[in-house]
Amino acid sequence: MNDLRFDFIAPRHPLYAGELELRFRVLREPLGHAREDVKFPFEDDSLHLVAHANGDVLGCVLFHPEDAHGGRLFQMAVSPSLQKKGLGAKLVRALEEELRTRGFRHVHLHARTPVVPFYERLGYTLYGEPYEEVGIPHRNMQRDI
Repeated sequence: MNDLRFDFIAPRHPLYAGELELRFRVLREPLGHAREDVKFPFEDDSLHLVAHANGDVLGCVLFHPEDAHGGRLFQMAVSPSLQKKGLGAKLVRALEEELRTRGFRHVHLHARTPVVPFYERLGYTLYGEPYEEVGIPHRNMQRDI
């Protein structure tokens, strides 16, 4: 996909609606959740990185700063047709690079159990005990960047 672009956007950006749609289709709809369950109250204070081509959002990852040194990666989603082709890793690496330039030093996340190996390949490590979130098993993970 030669026309794929990566851009940081804000909720008022024209691509934001596509980001929300992708997040709903990939992360919430398969669990039977409502469309309105995809938005978080801190979206305006978060970084939104989207991968897009021809006006279509094909991947996204968000980061919410929690202090001057770190925060939480969340809402990682890749279009099903592009999963397992490296787009997710590119999104995470691009986000981490931007975070480093902004002075952040660590990231944590809530990983759905099936994607723990994906994050482990990117250098994230498990901490804490397994738990349930949005009705499915999760693990906490972290990484210094």
